[in-house]
Amino acid sequence: MSNTNQQVRLAARPTGTPGPEVWEHTTEPVGEPGEGRVVVKVSHLSLDPAMRGWMNAGKSYVPPVEVGAVMRALGLGEVVASNSPDLAVGDVVTGLLGVQTHAEVDARGLQKVQPSDAVPPERYLAVLGMPGATAYFGLLEVGELAEGDTVVVSGAAGAVGSIVGQLAKIKGAGKVIGIAGGPEKCAWLTEELGFDAAIDYRNSDVAARLRELTPDGIDVYFDNVGGEILDAALARLATHARVVLCGAISQYNATEGIHAPANYLSLLTTRSKMEGFVFPDYAHRAGEAAQALSGWLAQGRITAREDVVDGPVTDFGEVLLKLFRGENTGKLVLRLP
Repeated sequence: MSNTNQQVRLAARPTGTPGPEVWEHTTEPVGEPGEGRVVVKVSHLSLDPAMRGWMNAGKSYVPPVEVGAVMRALGLGEVVASNSPDLAVGDVVTGLLGVQTHAEVDARGLQKVQPSDAVPPERYLAVLGMPGATAYFGLLEVGELAEGDTVVVSGAAGAVGSIVGQLAKIKGAGKVIGIAGGPEKCAWLTEELGFDAAIDYRNSDVAARLRELTPDGIDVYFDNVGGEILDAALARLATHARVVLCGAISQYNATEGIHAPANYLSLLTTRSKMEGFVFPDYAHRAGEAAQALSGWLAQGRITAREDVVDGPVTDFGEVLLKLFRGENTGKLVLRLP
């Protein structure tokens, strides 16, 4: 076991897009695990839009990362020292490991997984992890998807949105429309993932395209981006539509205030509902989602893609920016040496 743990800590709360000044790189010895705890050598780190919110002070669904603390992150790695009867050296686990090369953590917060040639390790941070479960419960529980529904997904080429669209098709949606940035992403949605249509928000009028593609309105809108695209979708709601607020990546780095929904009165006139949703509310049912999704993966009914970047842990800050520049397709993962 290595004696050195390299860490990325939050040095300051960012204003706008988090730059290099937000991060501090530190090194400390790797200690022995306390009672009921293990040391995990981290091999993969999950990079998620939610991380931007975790850097901010103030009330949220989880406490903020404190200045000076190791940056919070889901990860995957191998147990290299154990003081727990539940996990042995050599076990591969996922959980909140933090942006570091070695994590000394409570074994009870980890999930044992079994990567294979058919299921690469990064998949447990993607469709078989939090993003997949977020799509599953967000669409089926909060969105209350019904057969024949017209479903629109923003951020559709991302880790969550790409699974939402495919789940909607599996569950009998009448039409599934994805909103993504760039012709390559839109082609991926329609040609590989089975979306009925895709709207390129960078090169087309989203509001006009939604009018063309949803003549009878939107029954379920799964929102990952917020801002003007949310406004455009609200203007097209069908009666008793459901709007799932899963993310608002277009607003996370705003410095001049959040773009509030201008078309919120559509919720009143269509008697629709808009509900915020975060995965921790359903974490106790994560196994249910993983079992269903793994079955559809094995049957070839779901296509998964991970955007894996190889680099040292110190590359975390720069790789994270790929999310906010819209440079990733599928789940963004940093794979450590």
